[in-house]
Amino acid sequence: MNADVLRGVVTAQVAGRDVVLATRLSDGAQELIAAGSPSRALGLDGDDVAAALRTGDPRTVDTPDGVVFLRPYIRPPRLIVVGAVHIAQALVPMAQIAGFEVTVLDPREGFATADRFPGAALVKEWPDRVMETLRPDARTGVVALTHDPKIDDPALIAALRSGAFYIGALGSRKTQGARRERLGALGFTAADLERIHGPVGLPIGARTPEEIAVAVLAQVIGALRL
Repeated sequence: MNADVLRGVVTAQVAGRDVVLATRLSDGAQELIAAGSPSRALGLDGDDVAAALRTGDPRTVDTPDGVVFLRPYIRPPRLIVVGAVHIAQALVPMAQIAGFEVTVLDPREGFATADRFPGAALVKEWPDRVMETLRPDARTGVVALTHDPKIDDPALIAALRSGAFYIGALGSRKTQGARRERLGALGFTAADLERIHGPVGLPIGARTPEEIAVAVLAQVIGALRL
């Protein structure tokens, strides 16, 4: 890595931007590619770069000019948990252990407290006021757990309008059907609404808040990695 490329990597990391360092193995030619930017010098497919940025895994790809090694430099994945409920109390520390930067969002007094969620970023505002500030992106998952449309729906709307890699919402199939009707009436298509995992979590028969949290986190990690 030459000095210019190293400076570019450091600058991107300080600014919180995800980049991929592409190196052609045959001659060592390098290119630093930012998220959403095309490869100009090495002729890479944008999907290969996007996949490396999404998963964070190094990989090699074949190009017409030879094999290129992709080394992503990315931020930790984020998880926005909407609703400081019992499931969230189990989910948040699990997600932190798994390497996620977690934000707990709940406008209700007494729910999102440091005693209940030590070490997590807490936002005590209504989602329609702060989701734009939180800016979910391709490295962000959003999980809505309140079962209250006044809180969950604005968060889901913002997530659907973003590139969030995962969107999940607590509730039965009946609840999910009613949710789809409400959001569909706002103009979201069936394809948009298919992005919402609901009932949330892998179908492992989870019953307790802790078991449900395991199912949710496993589904989130699967959406990130697979």
